Amino acid sequence: MLLIAASLTTTASAQIHLRDICRVKGQESNTLTGLGLVVGLKGTGDGNSKPTQRALAQMMKLHGNPVQQLPGNVDSVEELKNAKNVALVWVTATVPPEGRRQGDAIDCQVSAISAGSLEGGTLLPTPLLGPSGNQRIFAFAQGLLQLDNQTNLTTARIHRGGRLEVDFVNQYLTPEGTFTLVLDQNHSSFEIVQDITEQINSQASTQALKRGDRDVARAIGPVNIEIAVPDTYREDPVSFVAQILEMRIFNPQSRSKVVINERTETIVIGAEVQIGAVVLSHKNLVIEPQPGTPAAKFVELDTTNTPVARLKDLVDALNAIRLPTRDVIQIIKTLEASGKLHGQVVVQ
Repeated sequence: MLLIAASLTTTASAQIHLRDICRVKGQESNTLTGLGLVVGLKGTGDGNSKPTQRALAQMMKLHGNPVQQLPGNVDSVEELKNAKNVALVWVTATVPPEGRRQGDAIDCQVSAISAGSLEGGTLLPTPLLGPSGNQRIFAFAQGLLQLDNQTNLTTARIHRGGRLEVDFVNQYLTPEGTFTLVLDQNHSSFEIVQDITEQINSQASTQALKRGDRDVARAIGPVNIEIAVPDTYREDPVSFVAQILEMRIFNPQSRSKVVINERTETIVIGAEVQIGAVVLSHKNLVIEPQPGTPAAKFVELDTTNTPVARLKDLVDALNAIRLPTRDVIQIIKTLEASGKLHGQVVVQ
């Protein structure tokens, strides 16, 4: 068991690049999906599955070798029941946020639906559709499968196995000449958005960057900041976007957090997480430090003039008496439930 109590301190002069805590709206990745057939397996396919038989029958029909027809012009898939070297698979490919052009190749991921193994298989040409039920074909995927690892034989990848049929050019600039910065989840709040907006406007003002009579940046919520391209950059907005993302700002102070991973029994504690006055009783807990460790003790709190107690100090004391990590996690969760832990607890 491992307990990590991290205390990170920053000074007022600490600065970060704006690009490290936000993205430009419109620059998102796109996931393409499709159902395909893998052939060439060593008897580990799912040819006895009706969906696989129907897909194989359709593929054979497209290539001029239809299966037997039943009354009512219905395909008979009975003759395909022994196709053990074929499998129906789910294929995905992700177009990166920067976009790609028609003809570019991208990596593909292949996952078996019911086949026992995809080892040695080859994906037949498979159309990939767009998100949100869009039935337009955006790419085709095919090629020899490469297993991700030998312990999982039902997932594989195809290096540069997808070829785009359309351009993916993500639009970031509105017709009004503005773009939007979207803050990361861990840096989104009204306070941080306002702070960043003021810093952008301050730096833009020193460089005499204006858009008519309005400021360059405007906060429009706890997540988004609208940026107006200045008049001097109307013909070169890409250069201005790059300068904004490269801009150094004072490190915004996000909400104090405690992040707990119960599976690995890892705890990360922000230095500013505070706790109120409490009396703690947990099982048969007796604070009796081991030799060489800091003494841990309870002290009477003077509410009129007492330094604020930090959660890190409490955890250090519990760690000094070798309290199991799972018990420390339970204490932290109980403190949050009592309202005496002044910060956000994130349990993963």
